[in-house]
Amino acid sequence: MRRIFTIVIGVLFYAGVFAQTGSHDLQFDSLASRWDEAIPLGNGMLGVLVWQKEGHLRFSLDRADLWDQRPMKGLHRPEFNFSWVVEQVKKKDYAPVQRYFDEPYDHEPAPSKIPGGALEFETKGWGSVKSVHLQVPKAMCEVKWSNGIVLKTFVHATKPVGWFRFEHINDRIVPQLIAPRYQGEVKVSGDPVGGDDLSRLGYPQGVIKKDGNNITYRQQGWGGFKYEINVQWKRVNASTIEGAWSISSQYPGKKINPTASAVSRGALQQNYAKDYVSHLAWWKNFWGKSAIHIPDTLLEKQWYLEQYKFGSASRQGAPPISLQAVWTADNGRIPPWKGDFHHDLNTQLSYWPAYSANHLQEGMAYLDHLDANSANYKRYTKMYFGKAGLAVPGVTTMDGTEMGGWIQYSLSPTVSSWLAQHYYLQWRYSMDRDFLRKRAYPWIKNTATFIENLTILDQNGRRKLPISSSPEINDNDLSAWFPQNTNYDLSLMKFIFKAAAELAGEQGLKKEELHWKKIYSEFDDFAITSNSELMFAPSMAYNQSHRHFSNMMAIHPLGLVKWEDGIKSQAIIKNSIHLLDSIGPAYWCGYSYSWLANLKARAKDGEGAARDLGIFAKAFCSVNSFHLNGDQTKSGYSKFQYRPFTLEGNFAFAAGLQEMLLQSYAGFIEIMPAIPVAWKTVSFENLRAEGAFLVSARTNDGQVDEVKIVSEKGGVTKLKLPFKTWYAVSQKGVVVNRKEDGFLSLICKPGAVLVLKNGYE
Repeated sequence: MRRIFTIVIGVLFYAGVFAQTGSHDLQFDSLASRWDEAIPLGNGMLGVLVWQKEGHLRFSLDRADLWDQRPMKGLHRPEFNFSWVVEQVKKKDYAPVQRYFDEPYDHEPAPSKIPGGALEFETKGWGSVKSVHLQVPKAMCEVKWSNGIVLKTFVHATKPVGWFRFEHINDRIVPQLIAPRYQGEVKVSGDPVGGDDLSRLGYPQGVIKKDGNNITYRQQGWGGFKYEINVQWKRVNASTIEGAWSISSQYPGKKINPTASAVSRGALQQNYAKDYVSHLAWWKNFWGKSAIHIPDTLLEKQWYLEQYKFGSASRQGAPPISLQAVWTADNGRIPPWKGDFHHDLNTQLSYWPAYSANHLQEGMAYLDHLDANSANYKRYTKMYFGKAGLAVPGVTTMDGTEMGGWIQYSLSPTVSSWLAQHYYLQWRYSMDRDFLRKRAYPWIKNTATFIENLTILDQNGRRKLPISSSPEINDNDLSAWFPQNTNYDLSLMKFIFKAAAELAGEQGLKKEELHWKKIYSEFDDFAITSNSELMFAPSMAYNQSHRHFSNMMAIHPLGLVKWEDGIKSQAIIKNSIHLLDSIGPAYWCGYSYSWLANLKARAKDGEGAARDLGIFAKAFCSVNSFHLNGDQTKSGYSKFQYRPFTLEGNFAFAAGLQEMLLQSYAGFIEIMPAIPVAWKTVSFENLRAEGAFLVSARTNDGQVDEVKIVSEKGGVTKLKLPFKTWYAVSQKGVVVNRKEDGFLSLICKPGAVLVLKNGYE
C-alpha cells in the first residue's frame, strides 16, 4: 500500500508541475515606460519587449543575428602579436599597447550588435491600462485596457514569427513600423557602457513600404549585410484583429533565409490559434524538464523567471546568449558593451544553469556556436599567438572575430580553457559518448595543445605563462600583467590538462592521458596566504573589492579545490569567502552576488547563499527581472548604481539556487547540500546530476523524506545518504551496495529507477 500511495502522489505531483509555474508570472497594473522594464518574449532568434512609449503601445523588435561585423578599426596591425605585447610589458612601455588594442573598442562604434526596429500601436481612446500579465508557463503576454480591449501576444517557440491579437476591438487599427535612427546628429560618441548613437554606424536610412495591411522595412548594413522587418494583419471577425511580424537577415555568401514578408504571410495563413497550440506544446515540454519548490517565494519566483528567460534566449539554430541576447536596447543607441560575446565571464555564467536544470539541448546552442567558429578561432590563434592549437578571443563578434578592448582579458590565452569546461560539463551531464569523441575531447585537446605550446618552463621546471592576468584586476594598466601565473590563469590551465587526461582515459587513449597528466604535474599549487586565502597572484593578495572573483575560479566553477577534499580545502574555501565578504561589495555588480551564492553553496552555507541570492533579486534586477548590474535600491550593496542590462547575473542566480538543492561535481550525488535551516519544506523534480542521472527529492519538516534517481545511460554513481535509515520504495534495474559509511554505491542499467524513503529512526 505504501508503494502504491507513493506512486499515485508522484504522478499527481508531476502532472501539476507545468500548471504550478503560473504562480511565478509577471503582473502589473500599467505598461512599463522604459524598455528595460518591458515584458520580454523570445525564442532564441527573435525577441520583443512590450511596453509603452509616449502614449503608444510599443513592441521593440530584435533578432539575434543582426550584427555589424566590420573589423575593429586599426586592430590588425603588425604589432598585433602576443610576443610584442610581452616585450612592451618587459620594457614597461605599455601606452602603445593601450592605444593600439584597448582604445578602438571604446572609440569605434562597430563591430556591434544592432537593434531591429519597433512596432507602435495608437491606443488613444482605449482608456487606461488595467493589467499587464506575462503568463510564464505559456510565454504569452496579455494586456487589458479599461474599455475592454485585450492584447494577446507571443513569439512562437520554434518559428521566426511573433503574433499579436486584439480582442473586443471595433475600430480599425494600423500599426506603425518604426525604424532605428541610423541617420542624424551624433550626440553620444565613445561610450561603450551607455552606447553610442546608432547614427555613428553610417548606414543609409532604410525604406519603409506600406501596401494595405502589409508594412515592410528594409535596411542595408555594413558589408552587404541587410535585414527586413515585416508586419501583416487582418480582421478575423467583427471584434478581433490578428497580426504577425518577422525579421529576416541576409549575409553575403551565407545561406539565404526566408524573407520576413514570406514568414508573416505564411503565419497569417496558418492563423493565430494553430500557431499558439504548437507554441504551447514546446513550452510545456520545456517546463516539464525540471521544477523546484522552496519556501522563499522571492527566490523561487526569480528562478522560474530565469528559466523562462533561458528558454526565450537560447535555442539550437540561433546564436547563443550574448550580453543582452534577443532584447537589444531600444533607446536609439548601440547596446551596452556593443551587445557582444564576452567570454571572460558573461557567456560562461549564462550557461551555468543549463546542466543541472536539465536543459542540455538549449545549452548546446553555446557549443554549436563555438564549433561553428573554430576555424576563425584557429586563424586568430596563429595570427596573435603564433602557436598551434586553439585559443578564443575574450570579446568577439557573432562569427568569433576578436574586437579588442582591455587585452589582458579580451585577448587572454586561457579563454578557451574556460569555454572548455562547458564541453566537459555537457559530456558529464549527458554521458553522450559520441559527443565526447567528436566534440568535447577535440576542443579540450586543441586547447591543451595551445596552452602547452604557449607556456614555458622556468629554472625550477615549473610551467608558466610569459605574462599572466586576472580579470579585471588593475583594469588595463601595465600592473594588470603579472610575471607569475595568477590563480585565475593557473586554475584554468590546471583544469584543461586535468580534463584532457580524464577524457583521454575515458576513450582508452593511454598515451595521451599520460602526456596530459605529466603537463598537469608541472604547474605550481595555487597561491594562498598564510591564512589559507586564495590570492590574485603570488605577489598580490585579495586586497580590493572587485566584481570578478577571478581568484576563486578553482573553487567555483572549476571545482579544483573542493569542500569534499577535507580540512585543508575547507579552510581555503571558508577563509577565501570570508575575506571576500570582509573587504565587501563596494565594486561588485549583480552577477557578483549570484556567483558568491554559488561559492557559498559549494561551502555548504545555505544561509549565506540564500542571503546573496535575495540581495541580487531585490537590489540588482528591474521589475521585469532583468539584471541591471548596479544597486537599484541604493542600499549600499554596491557603489555601482547604474543600470546597463546584461543577462549573466540572471542565469548565474538560477545556477546558485540549483547548487543549493543538488550537487554532483565531487563524484557523488548530494541532496540539498546547502539549504537554510528555516527551509522546512523543499522539493525538486528532475534536476540533473553528472553521470546522466535525473534526481527528484523532497523534505518533510526539514528532513529529506524521499529521493528518486533515474539513470538515463546506465553506469555507476554514489549517493550521499540524506537520511540515517531508509527503505526502497521502488528499485528497478539498479544494484545498491553500501560499501562506505554514509554512501550508497549504485550500479545502474539504462532506464534504472530507484526511489528511497526516509525510515525516520
